[in-house]
Amino acid sequence: MALIEEMDRSGNWLFRWRSFLPLLLFFGAVPVVLFGDVSWAVMSPSPDATWVWPLVCLAVGMSGQKVRGLCVGFTPAGTSGRNTKEGQVAESLNTKGMYSMCRHPLYLGNLLMWLGIVLYMGHLWFAVAFLLVYALYYERIMFAEEQFLRGKFGQAYLDWSSQVPAFWPALGQWKSPDVGFSLRNVLKREYNGFFAMFLSFAWVDGLHGFREAGLQASFFSSPACIFQNFWAYALLTAFVIFLVLRTLKKTTKVLDVAGREFV
Repeated sequence: MALIEEMDRSGNWLFRWRSFLPLLLFFGAVPVVLFGDVSWAVMSPSPDATWVWPLVCLAVGMSGQKVRGLCVGFTPAGTSGRNTKEGQVAESLNTKGMYSMCRHPLYLGNLLMWLGIVLYMGHLWFAVAFLLVYALYYERIMFAEEQFLRGKFGQAYLDWSSQVPAFWPALGQWKSPDVGFSLRNVLKREYNGFFAMFLSFAWVDGLHGFREAGLQASFFSSPACIFQNFWAYALLTAFVIFLVLRTLKKTTKVLDVAGREFV
């Protein structure tokens, strides 16, 4: 099999399972946090600033959620598919909004969301390894997607791709979308990822707390408790939001928006 065909085949396989393979990161955090050497600040050396690092990591993760929200909120129906069985789906080529600045903004958003969680693990070497694996993992997916788009849209795709970078956005190239921003579409499509991000932060924080409990005789008087309380409330809030939005999506049409059937 030629290399180009192998990359296309493996990229399509990764595309179909892209929502499930990242779970490896969730479980991979266990040995990294519990048994690895902390190589940079998870906890501030100052007891009065123990909230700084968690908020920095959360800000990185939320910036990824914002990127994804801008994609989903401005995306009309028929430009991409979220299924995991049929593979690539697109009825039209989206070249405006976030897609006027980079060709794969959703994956940029994913990177930032996951990077915030990885940074909170507090291990520099693991963060570097994560970035390398992410690049290899999504390079195949992006290759397969672009092969599909090139085959379907031909010269229109080539003209767009020659002007727009693949991943890192060209901030000065924003083109206003043909449709307005839909917050309801964002709420309908992004509540799963939003909750998963807070669940992952709380999971990593719990691992840090467990490690601290094993190292300190009095765990409940340590700074780790501040983190656990913060993430416990944050996770509870995210869970309530998840339940409300899921209920609205499954039982009502409150979040339905005409012309945004799938993104």
